[in-house]
Amino acid sequence: MRLLDFPAKNFDKLRYGDTDRQGHVNNAVFATLFETGRVGVFHEGESPLVTPGFSFVIARIAIDYRAELFWPGRVDIGTGVKKVGNSSVTFLQALFQGEKLAAVAESVVVQVDAAARRPAVLGEAARARLAGLMMEG
Repeated sequence: MRLLDFPAKNFDKLRYGDTDRQGHVNNAVFATLFETGRVGVFHEGESPLVTPGFSFVIARIAIDYRAELFWPGRVDIGTGVKKVGNSSVTFLQALFQGEKLAAVAESVVVQVDAAARRPAVLGEAARARLAGLMMEG
């Protein structure tokens, strides 16, 4: 698995405060780094996924830790879509420090109607944007 395999790419800077007593980046920070990748898909670009009156909430995340991350440095985040449901999206993501694969995550997010606080069906514009982020294979 390589960063180039992912249709969406983002990055984050590691902070001294991200480290733990063992001198590597704390495992809880990995979830925040994956969030950076998802938020980039939701809000950035010419056609963001988030539309007024709706938001996305995380329903599930599973992280497989493959290697340590170390401060100082940068983490590259690859994000792609694995599956699109009626109101949900399953993302596949990976974290890289240089060429090193540090973690892989699968997460499910659900579009929610802000007023009703209930899942809401994804619109055609969102489905078209997500289709362009589908992972191959």
